[in-house]
Amino acid sequence: MTTHARPTALVRRAAVLLSAPAIALIAAPAYADVPEGWSEPDAVDSLEALLLLAGGPLLLFVLIALAVYIPSMIRGERLLPDHSAGEGQWLGGPRSGTHELPAADTDDSRTGGASGSW
Repeated sequence: MTTHARPTALVRRAAVLLSAPAIALIAAPAYADVPEGWSEPDAVDSLEALLLLAGGPLLLFVLIALAVYIPSMIRGERLLPDHSAGEGQWLGGPRSGTHELPAADTDDSRTGGASGSW
């Protein structure tokens, strides 16, 4: 015997789940006038708003970057990593290049590379 939820329980569950989004969509913003005795706020120029909202964080970014880099620049440290091509190094390999490696003598020889097996 299988147990199924009763239709009224499903309806109640759906009503509860859908009621919060429905109330949020139905709600309208409260429109209120400026209280008496307060002055009417001045309109904000779009250029002024752009400078305040974009220029302020950009200025803070530049000031923080300068606060980080100026002390090391004064000490004469290099700020960028050295990307020059360094000399290749083979750890544990022959000292004078690959011409020192012995060639494989036979098919069963283990020289000349890795011998992986399954």
